[in-house]
Amino acid sequence: MCGAFGRAISGKLNKNTISLLVKTQNDEVVSFPLYSEAIRFAFHEESMVRIAVRTLTLNVYHVGDDNVNRYITSSPHAEYFSNLVSFFRKQCIELNKLVSSTLKNPDPNSTSTILAAVDEIEDNLYYFSDAISAGIPDIGRLLTDNCLQLLILPLLLPSLRMDNVNGIEIGAVTSLYLLCCILRIVKIKDLANTIAAALFCPPEAYIPHFEAKLNGFTSGHGFTHESQLLDNNTAGEVDGECLRVTVSDMATSSHVHPQDLVTQNDCNGSHLALREALLCYITTGDDVQVLGSLSVLATLLQTKELDESMLDALGILPQRKQHKKLLLQALVGEGSDEEQLFSRGSSTVNDGTSTELDGYLQRLKEQYGVLCSFLERGTSPHVNRCQVLDALVSLFCRSNISAETLWDGGWLLRQLLPYSEAEFNSHHHELLKGSYKNCTSALLQEIRGVWPDLLITVLCDEWKKCKRVIEASSPRKDPKCILLPVQKSFSEDVISGESSFTAGDRMCESVKVFVLLLQLQMFSLGRVLPDHPPTFPPSNIPENSRARAAGLDISGPKPGTELRLVDAVPCRIAFERGKERHFSLLAISMGTSGWIVLAEELPVNRQFGVVRVAAPLAGSNPRIDEKHSRWLHLRIRPSALPFMDPSKSGVYNKVKSKALVDGRWTLAFRDEESCKSAFSMILEEMNLQFNEVERRLRPLLDLERDSDFSNLSPRPPKALSSNTTASNSL
Repeated sequence: MCGAFGRAISGKLNKNTISLLVKTQNDEVVSFPLYSEAIRFAFHEESMVRIAVRTLTLNVYHVGDDNVNRYITSSPHAEYFSNLVSFFRKQCIELNKLVSSTLKNPDPNSTSTILAAVDEIEDNLYYFSDAISAGIPDIGRLLTDNCLQLLILPLLLPSLRMDNVNGIEIGAVTSLYLLCCILRIVKIKDLANTIAAALFCPPEAYIPHFEAKLNGFTSGHGFTHESQLLDNNTAGEVDGECLRVTVSDMATSSHVHPQDLVTQNDCNGSHLALREALLCYITTGDDVQVLGSLSVLATLLQTKELDESMLDALGILPQRKQHKKLLLQALVGEGSDEEQLFSRGSSTVNDGTSTELDGYLQRLKEQYGVLCSFLERGTSPHVNRCQVLDALVSLFCRSNISAETLWDGGWLLRQLLPYSEAEFNSHHHELLKGSYKNCTSALLQEIRGVWPDLLITVLCDEWKKCKRVIEASSPRKDPKCILLPVQKSFSEDVISGESSFTAGDRMCESVKVFVLLLQLQMFSLGRVLPDHPPTFPPSNIPENSRARAAGLDISGPKPGTELRLVDAVPCRIAFERGKERHFSLLAISMGTSGWIVLAEELPVNRQFGVVRVAAPLAGSNPRIDEKHSRWLHLRIRPSALPFMDPSKSGVYNKVKSKALVDGRWTLAFRDEESCKSAFSMILEEMNLQFNEVERRLRPLLDLERDSDFSNLSPRPPKALSSNTTASNSL
């Protein structure tokens, strides 16, 4: 009945035809073989059988017959929904095993294996969603209760604790992903709000019975609340069938400044509420934990089924929605003071936030045996917002988190602060400014690093990308990305010395972080982000430059181009064993570009030559051999970063796990002086190139000293002119 035939019959069902397939007694359905036999195969090992069962059941749910609806949601057929969630729970545990195994033993096929498991997980959740969309209230209730009792409360929430506990069947990262999926796909108002309310309780409130100590108290629903788990900041008292866990009201103390809350809390403390554990992941977790926590907060913020008052209690209600809410209250006369709309300490504790949260906490107590009286002594959404802002600003000050993850944090901050607000105080600005100053120092190092010729191009590209990301209406990443293995960077593979590819990755990371911090500062101060970064335009090529003397045009030295060999130094090099060739070496800088040119003299006019080989000047790392003073060693990097070229991205991804090797030239000169002359010429042209890059970036670098970021237009340059003779030292 569960195959193609049953599926075909179910496709013809409607309110008229379904009566032919059911047996009724006193107007109540007592037998429905098509349905009851089909759900026996709901968890068959063959996926096609499971799909057929789901199709059949959905067709039944969408008929809309009240008698049939009562039949399928009453015992014993209602057990189908608890079995569904139990089956889903097993899939979640298997997914966690895959993720944990991949972290311990990375495998080339691990990504595809995890993605296949994720597809199964999400297919199940979409089935839940489709069943709910049939509009049968009892199905939504059954799925909500079973998801909470079998999965979310005993499995997902306890795993969010910061310290490791034996017996937890699922990891924090997998749990963060699953919470995002459930909130994003299963659109049930009570489920979303109950999950949000549950975040105000410590993880110990949800530890399953099998983890309880012998002297723990077990409620009727199998959850344990232990008095021994309470520390000095919590108080315990037995109330009916539950042990009350009252979270410390340190957050409401007038002696504690809001920006110190996250740092003062011990992130491994058992007293921390789960929402505080999420913030601790942001401030102290690794890259994946940070991304997972940000994903949960972003998902909560975008969950339409979640009441705005719950978002406000969590501290993630966007300011534009908060102002809209306060404005409406002021207009209808519900607000205690109209000035609250613009006050620094705006608090909505009396405008319904406490009532909504208390209602769902009461539901946790009555239906699931969990009690957490977080609001017993009062709390302020303003303080919770400050905690979230503190955590995000702390994140932007961390140097061990990837730029991609920091951008996700930037998106969340953008949602919370669409305008300059009181909660984002001078302390936050100072922290951001300090982090921006460190990034400016890193950018200055990159100017004199391996890829200065591409620095401005990368910066302009990343500026536009970052602006799109933080101004987008939704996060750019799917939560599943937190489960996928992270590829190693080049720096982990290079044994001796740093390759140009490693330096390129680092340069791009530095630029991304620099751009983000600059845009966040400008945005937090109410400035409009320009479409392009404020930089100086290219300068004219000086008349006394080597590029002018060589007769080069703006296109640079192409192979076959004829040029004057002014200051060129004769040398020899063998590109193949036993085949030595004679060239004239010339180092040339032109604006932010630069080249090392090997040219062959023209027989008829030795003052001119033809370009045979041209390599990038930047990153050449010239070095005179210690034993042979007539030999000059050069590193030859690619002319472009491979991951910036779409045509090479496929090849780049294949070889990324291996150490890419730069080219090496060893040039032989006729004497020691010629070698030193060539060495000095290369250093001089490199410095001219560095100075031009720094001059063009000066408006951005000067912003570090401009505390109010009021002047975003490029000012007259203060750097050395292009005619200034540069030092030969790097």
